[in-house]
Amino acid sequence: MTPLEKKISELDPNRIPVHVAMIMDGNGRWAKSHGFVRSDGHAEGVSTVHRVTKLSSDLGIKYLTLYAFSTENWNRPKEEVDTLMYLIGWAIERELPELLANNVKIVLLGDIERIPDEPRQRLFYARNATAHCTGLQLNMCLSYSSRWEITEAVRQIAKAAAEGKVNPDHISEEDVSNHLTTAGIPDPDLLIRTGGEHRISNYLLWQIAYSELYFTSALWPDFSDEDYIEALLDFQNRERRFGLTGDQVKNNK
Repeated sequence: MTPLEKKISELDPNRIPVHVAMIMDGNGRWAKSHGFVRSDGHAEGVSTVHRVTKLSSDLGIKYLTLYAFSTENWNRPKEEVDTLMYLIGWAIERELPELLANNVKIVLLGDIERIPDEPRQRLFYARNATAHCTGLQLNMCLSYSSRWEITEAVRQIAKAAAEGKVNPDHISEEDVSNHLTTAGIPDPDLLIRTGGEHRISNYLLWQIAYSELYFTSALWPDFSDEDYIEALLDFQNRERRFGLTGDQVKNNK
């Protein structure tokens, strides 16, 4: 048994999270620490996405949501943005055969129309090609931020109210959730952020209200399968109370 297999054997298969979200941080710092340019770090990070997606699928996780490109990232130097756009299109095209073989469904979340035409068409092709898949759902957050998402939801609800289709007094949390880009997707059980930072960075702010948060100092390109399993083990050792007392949780089991 390999060290990874031994660590996986420690997991409780009945407590695997349904939905894991990730903030993939540290590509640029990884590149700098190795004497490379930032684009090399992003390229190396693609390999981590490949490994994380495969392991999630193998473990039976149903939803994996990756923060691939935020609306704030558009403010980065044009050369870096262009490189990221190229890598996103190239990576999804390269990974498509294996995604199909592993029954992985691609879903795109965010203001996708802002993505340049060539990578956008590759993303659309991958999304359409995997639409029939019933295994892991890989949600790619591109040109996404939570404040943008919530603002768009408010606009939609306000328009419906102005048209008399919605009674403002009857708007519920469920109504808000149904107008988010993640409508129909269960909220994350676990949010993992790599790179040593301890903030959420405008990511899934509504959806992670009761998610468990896990921060690791590992930079994204260095985030190993063992690191991922360690995060899942940590998750399984927590008691999720959702506002209840510990005794109430135990009595409801």
